[in-house]
Amino acid sequence: MKIFQVINVRWYNATAWYAVELSRLLAQAGHEVVVVVQPGTPAERKALELGLQVKALDLNTTNPVRLASTIAEIISLLRHHRPDVVNCHRGEGFFIWGALRKAGFGFRLVRTRGDQRLPKNDPVNRWLHAAVADSVIVTNKRMATHFLERMRTPEKQLWLIQGGVDRERFARNPEGRSSVRQEFGFSADDTVVGMLGRFDHVKGQRDLIKAISRLRENGREDLKLFLIGGDSATSTDEVRSWLKQEGLESHAAISGWREDIAACISALDLGVCASLWSEAIARSALEIMSCGVPLVSSSVGVMPDLVQPDGLFRPGDVRELSVLIEKATRGELRAHLLDAQQRTISQLSDREFLRRTETVYQDLTAR
Repeated sequence: MKIFQVINVRWYNATAWYAVELSRLLAQAGHEVVVVVQPGTPAERKALELGLQVKALDLNTTNPVRLASTIAEIISLLRHHRPDVVNCHRGEGFFIWGALRKAGFGFRLVRTRGDQRLPKNDPVNRWLHAAVADSVIVTNKRMATHFLERMRTPEKQLWLIQGGVDRERFARNPEGRSSVRQEFGFSADDTVVGMLGRFDHVKGQRDLIKAISRLRENGREDLKLFLIGGDSATSTDEVRSWLKQEGLESHAAISGWREDIAACISALDLGVCASLWSEAIARSALEIMSCGVPLVSSSVGVMPDLVQPDGLFRPGDVRELSVLIEKATRGELRAHLLDAQQRTISQLSDREFLRRTETVYQDLTAR
């Protein structure tokens, strides 16, 4: 198949990762893929780094002259490549591709909703998703329910595809666990609790720091904190200041940006997703689960789809998080969480991600 993946995302967030990873898998499977990106963005750089065919178009412009130029470039691109499927991963530009679809260009149009914001339930939006898009892909059950019950999107047009993880790359790594724990000063007797992801208020690093501090004050001196990640919206220096405020300077480590992510994850005894909102896709959660590390999480976005109810806490509730960490590092809850998440992650490999998406595209092109 000839496929356009439209990724006009400014930051390399989970939406961009989902779209770029899907593009890589499709190209690897032998499909002709063109990745349409916003110029000068991390998504453009990542797609080029992976050797994908890339076309930069300013789909986010509000300048009428630039917009007319962008539409002309899109038309030229469509006439040259004649794609079977165009998959839009952001709302900006979706209307343009929809208008061209209605104008007679022979592609099938897919809208993937991989962000945390529910679409507005208005007549125009309902028409765009039900009558202009041939299929809508969502990444979590909450979004699926919104489309079915509020947007009245026909059930046959709606697909739930949560993404996938490379199960071979993200696998338990005993040697990596030993070397990383030694590198960062964690002993065999330490219970290492950690978080994977960029430093950002929304990710909840500060709540996790407070929870670990509270537990240590209450006698859990075996607990150590490992933050796998680095500067983003929040700086590493600011995170270090939080550690100092909570008295955790000598009981915590920050990895910085690393290539050996599976080894760093394997160094953990418990993974935490403490996000305050978002997590519509939850890439880091999939990677932690794939490495065989038990995970507890706030009940945001896709997380209730991935984690058992007894492994969830209310976002921003440090007391609940503290209680859950205590339970998940002692007693039967740890084994229960591991057993449940292994059943879940077995259905979320990158191969399954590719297979399910191909099914959507093939269903459309066969009509």
